[in-house]
Amino acid sequence: MPKLLCRCGEVISLSAIPCPFEWRIMSSTKLDTLPDQVDVEEIYRATDTIVRCPKCDRLWVFWDDAEVATEYARAPSES
Repeated sequence: MPKLLCRCGEVISLSAIPCPFEWRIMSSTKLDTLPDQVDVEEIYRATDTIVRCPKCDRLWVFWDDAEVATEYARAPSES
């Protein structure tokens, strides 16, 4: 996944390692299933990927290694 095109038009490069726009998440219940002594690579493989757009803050989540991301946008503030 070298780049992602955000809905706002921003092209997000994901080629840098580590990537400042890529985040990894795991549910606490999934974390509890890992053994006490676990390799970092095992943890990495067990996580889902989130990409955060640096321009609009949209989140693109690749749940369960999906090929297509689910898009999440901030709700407008109530000012």
